[in-house]
Amino acid sequence: MKIDTSALVSVSEASRKGVSWLVSEAAEGRTPVVLSHNRPVAAVVGLETMERLQRLDEMESDLRLWVATIVREVSDNGVRHSLDDVAAMLGVDLDDEDDDEDDR
Repeated sequence: MKIDTSALVSVSEASRKGVSWLVSEAAEGRTPVVLSHNRPVAAVVGLETMERLQRLDEMESDLRLWVATIVREVSDNGVRHSLDDVAAMLGVDLDDEDDDEDDR
């Protein structure tokens, strides 16, 4: 998303213009960027933009899962290990862990 530099507004200016001005700007497709101490700290976006950003977040999450699945498929050598074998390799006594849980 490209920031429109004409939409930069200081906190004091945004306060002076009021919330209704920020909302109407966002509703008309503009994205006012609020500056505090000359640094951008917030952007007011319209509902349509917010929904689009949420869909993009969901797609990003789905894409990450898809990539992880592909990587696992490609790198799978078919070898499987039982929990007991892994515990033994790591020197973990599974029976001892169960006793600790009973003490809680």
